[in-house]
Formats: sequence, C-alpha cells, structure tokens
Amino acid sequence: MTPAANGFSIFDASRDRVHYLNHTAAIILELCSGENSVEDIAAYLQDAYALPEPPLAEVASYVARLSEEGLIV
Repeated sequence: MTPAANGFSIFDASRDRVHYLNHTAAIILELCSGENSVEDIAAYLQDAYALPEPPLAEVASYVARLSEEGLIV
C-alpha cells in the first residue's frame, strides 16, 4: 500500500489496475491476514469507531469485493 490523498493506493500489476482505499478499507485489508474472521474485523471496527453495532454486513461485502479483485486470497 502506498499513501495517497485521503487513503492508500495499491497497484495490481497482474491486472494493470490501481485500487484506491480509504482509511477504513485499508484497515479491513490489513486485518485480512488469515487470522481474523469477518466477525473479528467487524468487532474491531465497532470498537475503533465507537459504533453501536458491528458493521458485519458491510465488512462481509467488502471482504468479498477484496477477494473478487484479487487483493486477498
């Protein structure tokens, strides 16, 4: 990840694409280490942002998108 305006960028050479991630997206990507479940990541974000509920559906959707884009396996 490379710092960019309002977040980070990742260049995917295999697809010749640049992905721009906001800070929350970068946190999710970093937590997709194979050691954290979607539930763990949602709980982390709930604590980090003082949310009333863990954003489980949003995290699950974004993790699926990261997988589709080849940014996680």
